[in-house]
Parts: sequence; structure tokens; C-alpha cells
Amino acid sequence: MTNTPQRRTRQRAAVAEVLAKLEEFRTAQDIHDLLRRRGDSIGLATVYRTLQSLAETGEADVVRTPDGQSAYRGCGQAAHHHHHLICRRCGTTVEFEMDGMEALVESLARRHRFTDVGHELELFGLCASCAVREES
Repeated sequence: MTNTPQRRTRQRAAVAEVLAKLEEFRTAQDIHDLLRRRGDSIGLATVYRTLQSLAETGEADVVRTPDGQSAYRGCGQAAHHHHHLICRRCGTTVEFEMDGMEALVESLARRHRFTDVGHELELFGLCASCAVREES
């Protein structure tokens, strides 16, 4: 994550505004569709570039979905490393921190003589609402 200030363009502001309203992760195509429906004229390539930039600065979270796509959401904990619990049906996401995880990662890296190690943890399951619907 870099702290390089980014130029605030109209497109960047529009993408950031949509991300801030999302409670679930969405693909760049989904976000592009949301922007177009609300009347923003913005290209898909610009949306991809903007999302990547927002993820690099910590303003957006990015996860790899089970089908291999990148999905984005506004980041509620940009200042802290955190992980995600994601409903695979509706996309509802909970950010969480895991006590001891960072120490475990550092220990494993040292043991295997790795440096500059980073990690991401996304857990996929069914949220309580979707689990109830599945039981019905």
C-alpha cells in the first residue's frame, strides 16, 4: 500500500463515491454498470485503472472471488491490516482482524527465510440471512 497522493479527477471521485455506498464486493464491470446507470460517462478501462489505484492507496479493498475475478469495495479500515468474511451468495462482507495472525506470518517467513511477506485472507461462506434461505 502506497501513500502517494493521487490526483482527484471527476472519474476517481465518481468511482470512490460508488464504492463508499457498497456493502458488498463488486467487480469492475458491476461498478461500471452502476456508474453508467446513474448517468456517469466513464469508460470501463478507466474504472479498472481507478479501482487498481484506489486499492493501491488503501482506499478500496480488493479480493479474488471464487471464480477468479477481482472484486472491490470501499475500505472501512484503510489504516489497519484486516481480513474479510464474505457471503458467497449475496456478497455481504465483514472486515475482521485476527489476533496472532501477523506474528504467525512473520514466524513462518523467518523459518523459511522469506522477506517482505504480505498476505490476504478471505473466508467465504453463507451469511445468516442466506443460510436461513437455503434451509427453507
